This record gives sequence, C-alpha cells and structure tokens, in this order.
Amino acid sequence: MKIQFEQIVEQIGTVILGKEEQIRLALTCLFARGHLLIEDIPGVGKTTLAKVLSICLGLNFQRIQCTSDMLPGDVLGTSVFDRKSGSFVFNQGPIFTHVLLADEINRTTPKTQSALLEAMGEQQVTVDGQTMPLDPPFFVIATQNPLEHYGTFPLPESQVDRFLMRIELGYPEREAEKKLLKAEDAADILAKMKACLLLEDVKKFQQNTAGIHISDALLEYLQDILDFTRTSSHFYMGLSPRAGLALLQATRSWAFIHGRDFALPEDMQRILLPVVGHRLSSSDDLSLVPHDRLKALLMEVPIP
Repeated sequence: MKIQFEQIVEQIGTVILGKEEQIRLALTCLFARGHLLIEDIPGVGKTTLAKVLSICLGLNFQRIQCTSDMLPGDVLGTSVFDRKSGSFVFNQGPIFTHVLLADEINRTTPKTQSALLEAMGEQQVTVDGQTMPLDPPFFVIATQNPLEHYGTFPLPESQVDRFLMRIELGYPEREAEKKLLKAEDAADILAKMKACLLLEDVKKFQQNTAGIHISDALLEYLQDILDFTRTSSHFYMGLSPRAGLALLQATRSWAFIHGRDFALPEDMQRILLPVVGHRLSSSDDLSLVPHDRLKALLMEVPIP
C-alpha cells in the first residue's frame, strides 16, 4: 500500500504543486471514511485538489457551487410528476456520487448546509419520507472562504463536527509557483490523467484501515488528550466522544498509508491539528484555537 500511496501522492502533486502534506492529509481523510473541509482564500487550488483526487482514485465526481439562493433540493434531488405513469418520480441530485465537492459551502444558507448532515453522518438521504442509501465510498470535500469575506454564513457547530479534518492550502512557495506559472493548463493535465486505483481498491483500503491495531497505551494517550481539552482553561469546551472517535479513525488511516498494521503516538500527534483544530474554541473570544495553543497541548500531555 505504501508504494501505491506514494504513486498517488506523486501524481496529484503534478497538478497541486508544493502541497504534498495537504495531499497526504486528504488521502488519510478519505481512507478513514471521513469528510474534508478546506478553508482558504479563493484561487489557491481547493477545487482542483478535489477533482484530481477523484480522478486518481477512479471515483465518480460531482460538484455543487453553493450560492445564497440554493435550496436543499438542489443538493438531494426532487420529485417530479410523470404524466405517463401518473406518479411522482425522484430525480437524484448531485449528492448521489462518490466524491462530492461543495464549493464555497459557507456562501449558502444554514438550511441548505443542513441538507448534507444526514448524508455525511449516516451515508443516506431522506426525501419525501423515503430513505435512500449512498453508494460507498461517499466523500464530501467542502471548500470554505474565510468568514470575513463578503456574503458568507458561518457553518453551525453540528455541521463543522461532521468533517473529520480541516486543512488549509495557503500560497505556494516561490519555486512551486514558478513551476505552476510555466506549466500547461490544469484542465489539460486532468484530461490526460489516468486512475491509479479502482473503486474496489478504495473500498478495500477503507476496510483495511479500520483493522489497524490500537494499543491500550495509545488509547490511554487519546483519553489524556481529551481530558486535557476538557479541563484546561485554554479551551471554551472540551472535545466530545465523537471527536475522540474521529482522532482514532485518522490515526489508523495515517498508520495504514505509511505501511504499518499498528499505530504509534507519532501518528496521532501528526494528525491532531487537522482533526481537532476546527472542533475547539479559545476560552477568551470563542474563535478557533490558534495552532500554537494546540501545539502546547502536545507538549503538556505526556507521551506513553
């Protein structure tokens, strides 16, 4: 798996230049059966990352461009009356796919944002009283502009908590940006790109990830981290049990893609910031906790 993983990272890196760490985290999130939130300014490659990821993994891809007038039916689908049969027929929305890109999710209203909640949490949607399962793997990548940008709606806590990870891409380094400026158009590169995996491979890797061994000592370390956030004066509210499960999922996935069948404390430390950063708020102003405070958490909780 490690060799295949490196091939995937290398291929995605031909389009998303200089962002190897973010690519690894996105793949970790997918194999952990989570969902990914990418928050950054427009134009740094958030949408392109979602497209190239689906192509490399051989998955179906759909995109919804979120706007203030979007309705839940635009995401889930709608029932339309069929004159021939004399009954209503359900037309599936873009959510019926493997990889769903919700572009600029915080530009749509909370009512439409909530249409994704059931799908992200239970891998199914309910429309007109009928529940329909989504084909696995179902992976939501949502992009979000910073809240200070005009025309944005903050995501409710219940929605944010559905995302396993939150990452930022940021500006490319100078050398990577130079390569980007000299390279051919990204659309042309994507048109020629071939899949590195098949759909069944992705499903298999997700199953294998769930079987990665977690020692009792590592579970104790995880609980120590959770307890620290709940008792420390740095945080407004501690991490929930769901956050603990998310941290466990991501730790297993990070260990798996690095070719091990067991997890180490270093695995948990590496993915801690992307997993819990959007779930914690500062005790003083209720804003997201800065990275330096999260890094202090790693320093203060003893490693087993």
